[in-house]
Amino acid sequence: MTSQQYFLGIDVGTTGCKAVLVDSTGNVAATATSEYPLSTPRPNWSEQDPEDWWAATVASIKGVLNECRSGAGSVVAVGLTGQMHGATLLDSTGGVLRPAILWNDQRTADECAEITRRVGAKRVVQLTGNPVLTGFTAPKLMWVRRHEPEVFARIRAVLLPKDYVRFRLCGERHTDVSDASGTSMFDVADRRWSDEMIEAAGAKRSWLPEVYESPVVTAKISADAARLTGLSEGTPIVAGAGDQAAQAVSAGIVKDGDVCVTIGTSGVVFAAGDRYRVEPGGRLHAFCHAVPGKWHLMGVMLSAGGCLRWVRDTLGEPECSRAKSEGRDPYDALTELATGAPPGCEGLLFLPYLTGERTPHADPNARGVFFGLTLRHTKAHLIRAVLEGVAYGLRDPLELIRGLGITMDSVRVSGGGARSTVWRQIIADVLGCPLDSIGEAQGAAYGAALLAGVGGGTFDSVADAANVVRVTDQTKPGPATEVYER
Repeated sequence: MTSQQYFLGIDVGTTGCKAVLVDSTGNVAATATSEYPLSTPRPNWSEQDPEDWWAATVASIKGVLNECRSGAGSVVAVGLTGQMHGATLLDSTGGVLRPAILWNDQRTADECAEITRRVGAKRVVQLTGNPVLTGFTAPKLMWVRRHEPEVFARIRAVLLPKDYVRFRLCGERHTDVSDASGTSMFDVADRRWSDEMIEAAGAKRSWLPEVYESPVVTAKISADAARLTGLSEGTPIVAGAGDQAAQAVSAGIVKDGDVCVTIGTSGVVFAAGDRYRVEPGGRLHAFCHAVPGKWHLMGVMLSAGGCLRWVRDTLGEPECSRAKSEGRDPYDALTELATGAPPGCEGLLFLPYLTGERTPHADPNARGVFFGLTLRHTKAHLIRAVLEGVAYGLRDPLELIRGLGITMDSVRVSGGGARSTVWRQIIADVLGCPLDSIGEAQGAAYGAALLAGVGGGTFDSVADAANVVRVTDQTKPGPATEVYER
């Protein structure tokens, strides 16, 4: 083995697969991303072909290995992360039975109600830490049973997206506690599958993979996968984590009371905890953390950066075109335009529910709204209202977290939206809390690589690995805080 060691993190996301190669000091040596399509065959449906995940994974791994001169032999271990909740159904030969039903698919409202009726709403939260939601895996299985019985009859395995990629890398079926927590079939407090919830969903325990703590080595790269990817046969693969738990590791959120905000397509408020806590109304997700023996509380809004992308696509001309011609980021042009409107937008409000909502409303039929429009309002007001509306959407779960007795001196912030100084200031003002920006902006893939570093023996623990994460800047609440508080 070469003197320099690397850890490979792979993120099977919604828009593409990202691979990140990280050295033992936490520096990023190489990155590669391969995109794939999203299918919406009917309103409120969201699907992908798992073969696209695999092809993109192979391409991304090859990309980072080609970029890093040390070669595959220097990769000590592989960590996996990815979009949560997706139902990937396999037959007895390991073949995929239908396109995977994704986390943002909303077709299963009736099935959620049926599982809740069978078990009881309080019992569901007691067992899983969460209500049964349309994005979760269990109601998807019930939907397939009702609407595609010929497919359901052939199911022999159910895997989450990152775990399907693991299956292709090693030929074995495993998952981790954080990703399993989002299936509605996992006893989050005891960190094991729940037979009661599995039965209520009409599934079978034999379909589900074995569950491990996130940094534990579960398998090794097979000869076939080595030939396709360029990785060395026998390279260890750790259990990994769901994307939000891995994202938290990448931000150094591993100790009790650590809190981070992530502004990607969705928006997430994440609080690490040493003990299992449940929000009484089930309005926060209670999941196992990627840190062994730890848990986390999480609030998810379905459209955060997605709202700004909608603004770019519908209201962004000519500012975005001009920014592109000048070699500037179109999003920077939009957020700069927003500074032309005062805090509070002179009464204009935006509800950021363009794709329904989870926290705290759990309503797939919630919809976005501009409210309070007058003749005084300009494009600058509209854009700023969107930025403020997302910030208030993030405050909702933060208030619930504070209500459970978790206090914080600051909140770490990451994700694409966090690159905007304008948006960071608005969020700091609305939350009334300083925002700490972190150095590496590689997200969940970076967190998966750190978990691989633990499994590979370079780091003693996840907390030890998280020490490589550094705060680079802080955004403090400003004078607008009082306006937003009112």
